[in-house]
Amino acid sequence: MKKLKILLSGAAAFVAISSSLAHAERGADGELKILFWQAVSTMNPFLSAGTKEVYASSMVIEPLARYDEKGELVPWLATEIPTIENGGFAEDMLSMTWKLKPDLKWSDGTDFTADDVVFTWKYCTAPDGGCAQRAQYEGVKNVEAVDPHTVKVTFEDPKPYPYSAFVGAQSPIIQAAQFKDCLGAAAPGCTDANFKPVGTGPFVVKDFKPNDVITLEANPNYREADKPAFASVTLKGGGDAASAARAVLETGEYDYAWNAQVEPEVLETMLAAGKGRLEISFGTQVERINLNFTNPDPSLGDKRSTTEAGPHPSLSDPAVRRALSLAIDRDIIIEAGYGQSGKPTCNIVPAPENVASTKNDEWCLKQDIEAANKLLDEAGWMPGPDGIRQKDGVRLAFLYQTSTNSVRQATQELVKAMWAEIGVDAELRNASASVFFGGDPASPDTFQKFYADVEMYTNNFDGTDPEKYLAEWLCDKMPSPANGWQGQNIPRYCNPDYDKLVGELSKTADLEKRAELSKQLNDMLTEEGAHIPLVHRGDQSSFALSLDGIKMNSWDSQVWNIADWHRKK
Repeated sequence: MKKLKILLSGAAAFVAISSSLAHAERGADGELKILFWQAVSTMNPFLSAGTKEVYASSMVIEPLARYDEKGELVPWLATEIPTIENGGFAEDMLSMTWKLKPDLKWSDGTDFTADDVVFTWKYCTAPDGGCAQRAQYEGVKNVEAVDPHTVKVTFEDPKPYPYSAFVGAQSPIIQAAQFKDCLGAAAPGCTDANFKPVGTGPFVVKDFKPNDVITLEANPNYREADKPAFASVTLKGGGDAASAARAVLETGEYDYAWNAQVEPEVLETMLAAGKGRLEISFGTQVERINLNFTNPDPSLGDKRSTTEAGPHPSLSDPAVRRALSLAIDRDIIIEAGYGQSGKPTCNIVPAPENVASTKNDEWCLKQDIEAANKLLDEAGWMPGPDGIRQKDGVRLAFLYQTSTNSVRQATQELVKAMWAEIGVDAELRNASASVFFGGDPASPDTFQKFYADVEMYTNNFDGTDPEKYLAEWLCDKMPSPANGWQGQNIPRYCNPDYDKLVGELSKTADLEKRAELSKQLNDMLTEEGAHIPLVHRGDQSSFALSLDGIKMNSWDSQVWNIADWHRKK
């Protein structure tokens, strides 16, 4: 794609579009029109781990610090990043102190204070709660307000890398006054707060129609008087990736369409219209197939896909998990669906370079049908009359689910054909992205409930340090009815040795040692088949040629600097 601009810089690949012409006053550029083909179901990212919810809400609610387009940590609602050098991070690494910017206001005009930060921690760690981002608070013992503008975070053990809680788009601050009656099990029922959170960001929610349209207006109490340049934002949800990209690149009806997960040749045709551009940046996104370690049999009722259901009848066999990975040709998947926005990977932590392992590349990166068949033969899984392997009455036939998207459905078909070569059958199912990633505890079709044998989607982590992300596979992070299906350990993987190594990582200060431990944890997940990594995906989105001020960011939220977006003059 000749019109595709890709700039590589250090650990991040990013595109930065800048202009010397700053907008003169708040709201001067009128309406900004956004398309998310995966419709947003809530504006509370603590109730959904979906990227669409994290991105949409990041226009409204903000963290104390976040990662810029280079992956560097920058203060946001705080005056500076606490370090040992500036005295904000204790030398014993047991506590850190955040200084809040003075005179911050919530969008309702009230003061933003340290009490709101303390409340956010209590909200996400409340008993019986279902906080989808609970891993961000791993190892936090206490959060206290020293004074209205000072927050002290105390850790259970020395925390060499303390930048997790209140850092990045996945860990924003919510208003204590608005959410005070929404702790624990009450959280999902606070509809008004979840749909229209009071925030400190550049926009406020005027109207929210779940899984449809969000209307936002410029925050009258935003801390920079001349921002945002846009008076309003209309965020339309639904449809499909191709139609969303077309609405920007070809017809010019919209200004920005997130996640152009569209076949390369289709995008090339759209770009020829000359109305928009594609921007790509590589961060930590990985398209993966998760393997269910528990039994999803519908006959088990509420116990299905939980540890109470017992181990999976066939995926509990390591030989089966390894064979499924060996049978996949990642290069074909990338050629068919990703082009320049994809790279083959066997890592769940593919970047930055210092933590990207190569240990499993030799056996994993290239398809090996012969080795996969040999593994299954040796494990006693023999072809039945219909050619599908079986053992002790259990067939290697899997329900394979994902979200509705042409690239994902094409990938499903390719993987199904590849698995057929080793005597494995797959029934393909897809659900609307707004439902699949919606986090509704009443829905049977969410990726968290995992009412299937295998499922495919993309996930990533904020910033460049993977500690908090790797903590998602701890035994106590599994989704279940007890936490409203909001746990982050989707495969239901549980290994005490893994948990122990995460604990060691959380106590390690040396950067080289941290990188080595991160690689070991990554390798354990791949070797033991908690998932099958497929594609290291670049963030790829569509922007109108008239839109300026964009700093494409794969380390935080694509709309992290939306206050600076404006029309070209």
